[in-house]
Amino acid sequence: MKSKRSIALVALAVVVIGGLALAFRPRPVPVDVVEAIRGPLTVTVEEEGKTRVIDRYVVSAPVAGFVRRVELDVGDPVAKGDPLLTLEPLRSDVLDPRRRAEAEAQVQAARAALLGAEQNATAALADSQYADTEFRRKERLRADGTVSEDDLDRARAQALTAAARLRSARFAVDVARHELEAAKTALEYSAAEAGNPPEMVSVTSPVGGRVLALVRESEGVVSAGAALIEIGDPSNLEVEVDVLSIDAVKITPNTPVRFLRWGGDEPLEGVVRVVEPTGFTKVSALGVEEQRVLVISDITSPREEWERLGDGYRVEASFILWHGDDVLQVPSSAVFRQGDGWAAFVTEGDSAVVRPVVPGRRTGLEVEIRDGLAAGDEVVIHPSDEVSDGVRIRRR
Repeated sequence: MKSKRSIALVALAVVVIGGLALAFRPRPVPVDVVEAIRGPLTVTVEEEGKTRVIDRYVVSAPVAGFVRRVELDVGDPVAKGDPLLTLEPLRSDVLDPRRRAEAEAQVQAARAALLGAEQNATAALADSQYADTEFRRKERLRADGTVSEDDLDRARAQALTAAARLRSARFAVDVARHELEAAKTALEYSAAEAGNPPEMVSVTSPVGGRVLALVRESEGVVSAGAALIEIGDPSNLEVEVDVLSIDAVKITPNTPVRFLRWGGDEPLEGVVRVVEPTGFTKVSALGVEEQRVLVISDITSPREEWERLGDGYRVEASFILWHGDDVLQVPSSAVFRQGDGWAAFVTEGDSAVVRPVVPGRRTGLEVEIRDGLAAGDEVVIHPSDEVSDGVRIRRR
């Protein structure tokens, strides 16, 4: 009888001790885990930007006078040579010999400027023809597999850039020609003598496009050179993006860029044309002073895809600094500092162990793993202070 009681007491003691051991045993730490995967990885710099017309023309008053009310509205289409507004001469404004000599000198200066613009247009035509020939040659070589797709894309971008510069140079010739006509107008049209009807000066559009801004809409007296109307071609756009200076040093001309969330269904393709060499200070929304640099890019997607874009529209630019198609990667939140190196918590059964890793390129959310992990390894993301080497875990 005593033997049975002893056995029962021993069994009860074992159960109690076992229960206490289970009760005081450290509970598994709940964690979030993901698998290391192989896949494409793209390193980008993303910033907001806006479109702007490449060639903006500010139509100014060729002479001092009285301008009549402008009947145009912003957005109205204008053709080259269309009358924009009418200037009447100031009644007391006459060309004395000194001013006539000055007007003649201005005509000569405008004529010289026209010759210079024509020479620039000739040079731009030669560059455009060469770039187009180079692109067509590489297009044929690409068909034979002689050149890479990147060389072909670069040649295409250079051909588009050269063509845009040629158009700009031709517009400059048109502007110089109209400036010459304006200078001649200042010389030929003087104030009317008393009793005669006043002479009218019709200011015409130097190029075809649309009215971008009305600097002066109401009638009144204007001085020579006063800005009146801005005109440009909205189909000839570029994108300006101000990026942090530490990111600007990573961007070079011909860097591919994608324009996102611009209003269309699909992103637009583009290429960086120039990274401006001068930075400027900008205060962020949080009141922090930042050094920023303007990056100017061309849109290389077909015009039909972005014809709804206009001057000053907001876009988000994603500059592609590097891309890999088959890269071992994990979330950036899984990698942490350990001494002079980096490490990650890797799951082994129901435990998390520290494993040294060698990270590579980073995006905002992902990091390349060059050594230390293999595809399929489970890693802990956002590890808390409770997670340590060898700790028991429970997957959420």
